[in-house]
Amino acid sequence: QKTIAKIATCLELRSAALQSTQSQDEFKLEDLKKLEPILKNILTYNKEFPFDVQPVPVRKILAPGEEEHLEFEEDDEEGGAGAGSPDSFPARVPGTLLPRLPSEPGMTLLTINIEKIGLKDAGQCIDPYITVSVKDLNGIDLTPVQDTPVALRKEDTYVHFNVDIEIQKHIERLTKGAAIFFEFKHYKPKKRFTSTKCFAFMEMDEIKPGAIVIELYKKPTDFKRKKLQLLTKKPLYLHLHQTLHKE
Repeated sequence: QKTIAKIATCLELRSAALQSTQSQDEFKLEDLKKLEPILKNILTYNKEFPFDVQPVPVRKILAPGEEEHLEFEEDDEEGGAGAGSPDSFPARVPGTLLPRLPSEPGMTLLTINIEKIGLKDAGQCIDPYITVSVKDLNGIDLTPVQDTPVALRKEDTYVHFNVDIEIQKHIERLTKGAAIFFEFKHYKPKKRFTSTKCFAFMEMDEIKPGAIVIELYKKPTDFKRKKLQLLTKKPLYLHLHQTLHKE
């Protein structure tokens, strides 16, 4: 388990090197290739790890629905060794954005720019990101779920993203009553898992070009939109900008 966690660290270092605009690669492809024999013999590998790296912190990423059973105990910082304090499952690195679909005559595609979210404790959120999904009235996914990368910055009462989400279905093909959900997630160090803090959603009649501000609701995420409770009485919102593409 420790070896796999160290390999995860090396992959993150390689990823960072590829994204860096600096000329010197901190973690080269040749370095990455040294991990291949370790991976092939992962169950029997007992030599010293070739790089002096710290394992990626163990984080629990919960399956859809699993999180809801933990939500009410999560704020109890004295929680025991139940499901909220696991010791497995390495992190799924946020950032699973998909490209825009090919255009079709007479059909409309939607790009949503997630600008920022207003939260009273914005500065305290660790590795915040947003999961975007399109659900029908029964909470069934109509498109693949996408995660934004971790937020760009935190400033005053805002977490800034400025990231484009390409909705993976032509608007005309979305079922009546569908909605686009935005779940704000962050890492809880005391519980060692990534949790949903709040959510927002946009219904089909709100799809129109330009800026839109939508309200935030308390977790757990209610995909069926039956028991909605505002997160706070304070005027805090998710700020979006929509662009429609039509052939």
